[in-house]
Amino acid sequence: MEILNWASISLSIFLSLTTSGHALLNQRTPSSALGWVAVCLMFPFVGPIFYFLFGINRVKTRARKLDDKRPAAQTLPGGYGNAVSIASVSCSGLNLPRSYVQIARISDTVSDFPMVAGNQIEPLHNGEAAYPAMLQTINSATKTLYLISYIFDTTRTGKLFIDALGRAVKRGVDTRVIIDGFGELYSLTRASKKLKKQGVKVARFLPPRLLLPPIHINLRNHRKIIVADGQIGYTGGMNISDRHLVENIKNPFRSIDMHFRLKGPIVMQLEQTFLEDWAFCTGEQIEPTPSLPVKAATAVCRVITDGPNEDMDTLSTILIGAISSARERILIMTPYFLPSLEMISALQTAALRGVDVNIVLPSKNNLPYVKWAGTNMLQDLLFRGVKIFYQPPPFVHTKLFVMDDQYSQIGSANLDPRSLRLNFELVVEIYDRQFANILSAHIQDIIQQSDQITLESVLNRPFLIKLRDALMWLFSPYL
Repeated sequence: MEILNWASISLSIFLSLTTSGHALLNQRTPSSALGWVAVCLMFPFVGPIFYFLFGINRVKTRARKLDDKRPAAQTLPGGYGNAVSIASVSCSGLNLPRSYVQIARISDTVSDFPMVAGNQIEPLHNGEAAYPAMLQTINSATKTLYLISYIFDTTRTGKLFIDALGRAVKRGVDTRVIIDGFGELYSLTRASKKLKKQGVKVARFLPPRLLLPPIHINLRNHRKIIVADGQIGYTGGMNISDRHLVENIKNPFRSIDMHFRLKGPIVMQLEQTFLEDWAFCTGEQIEPTPSLPVKAATAVCRVITDGPNEDMDTLSTILIGAISSARERILIMTPYFLPSLEMISALQTAALRGVDVNIVLPSKNNLPYVKWAGTNMLQDLLFRGVKIFYQPPPFVHTKLFVMDDQYSQIGSANLDPRSLRLNFELVVEIYDRQFANILSAHIQDIIQQSDQITLESVLNRPFLIKLRDALMWLFSPYL
């Protein structure tokens, strides 16, 4: 009996010391590390078990293991490499003020793609403008068609895309589609089955399975990409769904959004991102198609991929760098706003420097608990002079970032932990005053229609509302 007691004590000490050491070496903040060390040391057996279940960042660990399974990085074919060399530009070649060159240098360091010149970008508002343009591009493709969508509904809009992709296959176009395995479940009938019946090559990104760890729920491919013949690309915030047809006022789930049509060398980077995801899903490696600069186009662009693998914190790093470099104005539009403490600090500091910081959020949110959690930290920004506006219904799913009317970002990422930590996202950064002015004018027009939130209104919320918001905020890393 005495031997069992000594063995139990020894095991308890071993587990407590081992888990405390792991927390000390791997937790990202002193408060988190100290909290877990205290729990592991003060509660024998129970503390280490809780740390094993809740303290280890399995999202990042699992994503790195999955990334190790990706095929080795593709060597650039001659034509593709030559096209990149022709279009790529250096930081000094941007001919921009020093602060913007600093952003470009940050992006150069943490992202995989070079900046490329000679791009043309066209904004498309809502499904009424975006879907016909996308379908026309699909119908005109002659060689290759690549598509990624987080959600691919099989209602009216989805059927139009499924039929168009099926016709492309019949024309002999190499047609491939990636659908997120979890996002596909938003539709009662699976788009992947209907696409396969049309002869489309389909891959599902990490589909949920009972035998796999539930952590797969968090590793989602939230990117939205269409590339046709390597020459025309689309990206932005829209899935393939009737919910983006906002003129149908009878649809209670309708949501305002923006998508973008791109031409020029940036399309190569969209295609390369698709092909890397395709290789991950299927093991099949395909060479990308070269696309040269558009004549007289002025936009310098770069694709930024972000995810819980080696790309983790890439977008956050670039955004914080851009916020810190701002001199005049920052315009942000996002449906979900749960920024990190580092980003909050950067926004506060920008406002204190005299930068006009404006954040536009939806007054009506399709995920109300996310809005509740975000409301809990608005006072920290309002207190330092950040301006926050609530855009009137319907729900606004648009994601835009504009700095000093020269630098902008478009893409699939929200400013919340799910996009910046748990999902695989794609953003395009753009150095072009003309395009930034278009986005800036759009956001400022929305601001004129929106209600500005005051510090007093946030502080004077009823006690039960404050308590609800604070409780949701506790879970913000997982929302």
